[in-house]
Amino acid sequence: MTGRATRYLYLVRHGEALPDESGLTEAGRRQATLLGRRLRDTPVTAVHHGPLARAAQTAHLIGAELTDVPVHVSDVAGDYVPYVPRREELPAESADHYLGFLAAASAEERERGPELARQALDLFTGPVDGDEDRHELVVTHNFLVAWLVRDALHAPKWRWLGLNHGNAALTVIRYAPGRPASVLVVNDMRHLPAELRWTGFPPEEHV
Repeated sequence: MTGRATRYLYLVRHGEALPDESGLTEAGRRQATLLGRRLRDTPVTAVHHGPLARAAQTAHLIGAELTDVPVHVSDVAGDYVPYVPRREELPAESADHYLGFLAAASAEERERGPELARQALDLFTGPVDGDEDRHELVVTHNFLVAWLVRDALHAPKWRWLGLNHGNAALTVIRYAPGRPASVLVVNDMRHLPAELRWTGFPPEEHV
């Protein structure tokens, strides 16, 4: 009989990118390798990554540290704006800031994003069919990590804004049958030495 099993979704933002975003810096490569070493003892069965070079390189460096885990490219794991809120959805004190930020996104990111975000929810979230739990890793970008964390917390759609994740930081969400999603780990950088941890703050405030 087919059952419903638990999905464990491991979410990772790519490693530190070069200024032109054509790939990873040496620090970014180190970040990815160290994360792969951390994940060696987890039962990950697949790695999915976005098509851009910084995500692809991160995924393959992680995969090199794992044993016989396939690495797949997916547009759904790409870099896009998952949802563009209306002004009235946003807190009045931050509406101008967020709308100005979103205005800088490309037309393609804004137009394709919502459909890709819906596909991401269908593809990567919720319990799975079968009798065995599934552990999957998605190497992506800050926006999608924030979108999936927001969904797991049942927060308003606009609330992906302002959720920032470090390069090669780890987030884990559990989707168990008959239960709400559980965010087990968020933005965890314990596998990185202090000099490789990015928090969005000036260097003297890295933690």
